[in-house]
Amino acid sequence: MCRVVDLKQAVLAKNDSAAHTLRAELTARGTTVVNLLSSPGSGKTALLERELGLARERGVPVAALTADLATENDALRLARSGVPVKQVLTDGLCHLEAVMLGRHLDGWMPEDTRLLFVENVGNLVCPASYDLGETLRVVLASVTEGEDKPLKYPTAFGLAHLVVVTKTDIAQAVEFDEAAFRAHVQQVNPGVEVVLTSARAGEGAGILLDRALAAGAGGAVHAPVMAQQHPTHHHHDHDHQAGGHSHSAVVPTR
Repeated sequence: MCRVVDLKQAVLAKNDSAAHTLRAELTARGTTVVNLLSSPGSGKTALLERELGLARERGVPVAALTADLATENDALRLARSGVPVKQVLTDGLCHLEAVMLGRHLDGWMPEDTRLLFVENVGNLVCPASYDLGETLRVVLASVTEGEDKPLKYPTAFGLAHLVVVTKTDIAQAVEFDEAAFRAHVQQVNPGVEVVLTSARAGEGAGILLDRALAAGAGGAVHAPVMAQQHPTHHHHDHDHQAGGHSHSAVVPTR
């Protein structure tokens, strides 16, 4: 058992080192990384597609990298926004790692990219332990998943800088208890912001984009209490110039 624990710690330490390096490199070029985590079917892709479209309308240079075990379905959907998109197939790996992310960004991401949205593999277990060099870690949960989701996945929710509730247009139909969900989030991550969204109805349109831009501009990012027990999970502040310019080229998915 000790050898297994030691091996896991070694793997995470190696990833943390790579994440630190990647974070520094991206910060130097003015790029903010947003790491999106959720269960499968949470509506993560639909929300991201909408936010990417809004970013393009505002002239904010953005790009998106989406990871799945198989298929290029999500990348094809995100590419409809008109921004650079790349699909990463993990061949069975249940999460992205910093080295993997850096390798896929090399030679692909446009130099002027201000925000990079990373749609992680759909689960709330493996990805929660891996720092990708992000400035903002966002955990999403749909109203259909149950109010106790934060208690079932305390690491994922406990290390989040922002929690997003999706599919609120059907909240009443599924009897979603917003107050209970918020209470459970605060139990594992005191003080974290919880925002409500609906890609279909437009509720919360632009909130994710606004929070990402604010973080990239050096705004305060929530500091999870749990991060004190996970010292390698941290946020950083840096200066990105406000303003934007159009970026409409689409990189073919592969």
